Amino acid sequence: MRVAVAVFPGTNCEHDVAYALELQGAAPELVWHTSEDLSGFDGVVLPGGFAHGDYLRTGAIARFSPIMSEVSRLAQAGRPVLGICNGFQILCEARLLSGALMANRDTSFICRPIRVRVESTNSVLTAGASQGQVIQIPLNSYEGRFVAPGDDDLVVLRYCGPDGELDERFNPNGSTDSIAGTSNAAGNVVGLMPHPERAVEELLGSADGALLIGSFVTSLQPA
Repeated sequence: MRVAVAVFPGTNCEHDVAYALELQGAAPELVWHTSEDLSGFDGVVLPGGFAHGDYLRTGAIARFSPIMSEVSRLAQAGRPVLGICNGFQILCEARLLSGALMANRDTSFICRPIRVRVESTNSVLTAGASQGQVIQIPLNSYEGRFVAPGDDDLVVLRYCGPDGELDERFNPNGSTDSIAGTSNAAGNVVGLMPHPERAVEELLGSADGALLIGSFVTSLQPA
């Protein structure tokens, strides 16, 4: 199961993602953003960081990188596509996911563990989880406030409290309806703002992220 891990100028989580994928049995390969060929890969991950320095608007320049044509092709072919943090922003800018990411509600950088509740298992990221399951993974972003008209059928994760309760107290960045992750209608393209790859071993404080990465890796296999 070969996974392309897209690397843009400013990406800084590619090795974390590759390690997490390897733990789940996948074979990741770092691919520079100028690549125009992802044939032979079973899926692709857009990791976190600051693609092109976020100088124009987060993800706005990265969406025009040559690799994005191939990411779109894989998405349309039904292959698994995952965007984490900055990767989520890029997928939204490329219109592979609906919505947009804006500065956090309090205009400050957030870096701490948070909890999310699995809202749907109809996605490549959450197929191995249980609906309503609470997962703890880190959040690390400044422009992490997801803004969208809202389509409950596409929401895969929501920020929540310890027992899964939804309340603005547990919405760290002011995202619409506490949305932490969303998918396309087919469920093969998913973006989330928190970092599951940073919580794949107990020594990191939580191994909950392994469940999500594991679901993604399982989805790489032919049906």
